[in-house]
Amino acid sequence: MGAASGPSRAGAPRIADLYPGEAKTDAKDAAVIADAAHTMPHTLRSLKLTDEITAELTVLVAFDQDLAAEATHTSNRIRGLLTQFHPSLEHYGSPDALRKAGRRRLVEVIRPKAPRVAKRLIDDVFDRARRADRRRSGNRHARHRDPDAVHEQRRATEAQISALLEDHFLAKVLTSMPGVAVRTAATLLVSVGDGTSFPTAAHLASYAGLAPTTKSSGTSIHGEHAPRDGNRQLKRAMFLSAFAALHDPASRTYYDKCRARGRTHTQALLRLARQRINVLFAMLRVGTLYEPRTPRLA
Repeated sequence: MGAASGPSRAGAPRIADLYPGEAKTDAKDAAVIADAAHTMPHTLRSLKLTDEITAELTVLVAFDQDLAAEATHTSNRIRGLLTQFHPSLEHYGSPDALRKAGRRRLVEVIRPKAPRVAKRLIDDVFDRARRADRRRSGNRHARHRDPDAVHEQRRATEAQISALLEDHFLAKVLTSMPGVAVRTAATLLVSVGDGTSFPTAAHLASYAGLAPTTKSSGTSIHGEHAPRDGNRQLKRAMFLSAFAALHDPASRTYYDKCRARGRTHTQALLRLARQRINVLFAMLRVGTLYEPRTPRLA
């Protein structure tokens, strides 16, 4: 699949115990690996290009998720501050949105409910925003960054992820599935790899926390719920991708059938995500692109 780039140094520390001397240097490690590759090739494994890509993706995906959390936290904080001025301002949750709307528009938004103080409130909002910008520009370690800057950094990170995916043999397979874009594909590669670690699709679903269980007490059945355990990163990616795939006719048909059987919106999405695990598992095992088929209800 990926081109081998040479033996890994993973086995070097134990093999090095067989050689005299206690000093740990790059030169000695190189000599140990070279000698082991010649005399004990079974002790080393080849490092493939896809391993390097996955390692880089792991770092970028974690960084991107941190940025997403920061953007959400900052936007919520801004919305909270704006609602302290007036509830109508909640929809303008970023400095950029405020600037684009302009003072006159914002005054018109809140004037019906606060005619006497509308202009003063908006002037106060812009004044505080300007002072916050000055504090951020003067403090490189400011805790709260402009969400527009965070989103710009996320776009740059997405571009890096996309460039890495171009060199991974499974990228086209994953992105051929409805609802799976660059970020989701990277998350799947980091969490699942090529799927060979899981004997069956059921094992993968259990790992993802997407094997719905029915809570019951005696003769009472309280409904279907997703387990709280499992890989949260993978579970979130599969759930959100199921929601994004509702434009796909096959996925929408399955979702609608679940709703017709009395499932809630969340339960229907969980069941769709579980069915998509079966499709994902088969695609990874065979290495084929997505083929639209309406899954059957259990």
